Amino acid sequence: SARLAVRQHGEWMRWKYRRHAERRPPLVLLLDISGSMSQYSRAVLYFCHALMQSRERLSVFLFGTRLTNVSRALRERDPDDAVETIAQQVRDWAGGTRIGAALSTFNRQWARRTLGGRATVLLVTDGLDHQRIDLLGDEMARLRRFAHRIVWLNPLLRYAGFTPQARGVQAILPHVDALRPAHNLASLFALESLLAAPSARRSANNDKENPAPWK
Repeated sequence: SARLAVRQHGEWMRWKYRRHAERRPPLVLLLDISGSMSQYSRAVLYFCHALMQSRERLSVFLFGTRLTNVSRALRERDPDDAVETIAQQVRDWAGGTRIGAALSTFNRQWARRTLGGRATVLLVTDGLDHQRIDLLGDEMARLRRFAHRIVWLNPLLRYAGFTPQARGVQAILPHVDALRPAHNLASLFALESLLAAPSARRSANNDKENPAPWK
């Protein structure tokens, strides 16, 4: 599982990212911790902890039915301690999903504080939300106005037969600049090249050069 892989490679992850933090554009990670994401969310948290070692401006928020800022907890030196602190801090781990409501809270309380200076948003979710789809679409549009770039990391892309049929997926998709899998360590560390590349917004030409995985 992804959790076991993180445990096995924990020392390698710490070594890989043990360097002085570089001044890069802000990065904000919004991680879905609802029940359908439970087998992936803890592994992504370990990845975030490793990423903190090389990013000066990284903010991490968790959401299920509410939004929680866990950036400070991830600054703890030991990754196991950091993740345990977070597990005790959040109240909606492996519960329901209200993506639209969580994005609404972020857009109103945190977006202006965290999304300046060509910031990239990493949205980690399977998009399986069936409540207030209209709100989800509206808040994704609002988030796009704040962020320079939105990258959607969807674990369901691991499946060859995945198609964007869920209403939540359809509401999110028009507002993202890139779509990538996020189901194991390899897919997470593949983000390095994406984050290092010039952060251009999606255009019609980009869509032709980088077709959706299900096409």
